[in-house]
Amino acid sequence: MVRRTGAALASCDVTDTTPATPPDAEPDPRRPLAGRTALVTGAASGIGRAVAQRLAAAGAELLLVDLDADRLAGVAEALGAEALACDLGDADAVAALGLRRRRVDVLVNNAGLQHVAPVEDFDPERFALIHRVMLHAPFLLARDVLPGMYERGWGRLVHLTSAHGHRASAYKAAYVSAKHGLEGLSKVIAVEAAGRGVTSNTVAPGYVRTPLVEGQVADQARRHGIGEDEVLERVMLARTPVKRLVEPAEVAELVAYLCGPHTDSITGASHHLDGGWTAT
Repeated sequence: MVRRTGAALASCDVTDTTPATPPDAEPDPRRPLAGRTALVTGAASGIGRAVAQRLAAAGAELLLVDLDADRLAGVAEALGAEALACDLGDADAVAALGLRRRRVDVLVNNAGLQHVAPVEDFDPERFALIHRVMLHAPFLLARDVLPGMYERGWGRLVHLTSAHGHRASAYKAAYVSAKHGLEGLSKVIAVEAAGRGVTSNTVAPGYVRTPLVEGQVADQARRHGIGEDEVLERVMLARTPVKRLVEPAEVAELVAYLCGPHTDSITGASHHLDGGWTAT
């Protein structure tokens, strides 16, 4: 079963959202992203929603992207953001966002989906879809927003990868390879953007407490006939020294830090929030 959380739009009216006043030379430490515009994908729930809330608190104007138009509209209304319901698996829909004509100072590539099967049984269409949403779309979005960032001399790209961007798990060929690819894409952008005021980094969490993961815990508990706490410790977190799920707010806090002041030299790096998984 494929569960899809990422997404965007087949067609839309595009208008310039450049803030009326430029960002302050000396950012307000309480609102360091005031005057900046941030685009967050997969923003209707989970990590994406937490990131959107945190960036809004930092003063950013928000463009929120997700496949789930109804849920996205609710999040956008609560945050005073603009909702862009869009299928990131469709390159034409991504192009229809018209981001080359819009101001985007911060890009957070978060949208993702999962499918579990051994390689010999893995549906090629599912494999391709996961790569389109989780690797090709981040490339297309970065390609569209980088020229404006270069012109303004400032930009932040943060890509949500995973411990699976550094480690492998059986039956997750598409997810693991897409996350590894996104780690590489981020590094290439960081090298190309060096000296232009633009940084590119990844945030690589372990299992995060999202509706998708909580559903997996419940399914595993029923399948194995054990409690959910036991599923976490013995199955999902077996390779993780810290035996708990990462909270979305923890991820959002690190994303916000990477988008804030005093981070010009932090680029091309992968930042782990995995409870020590990749240390073992």
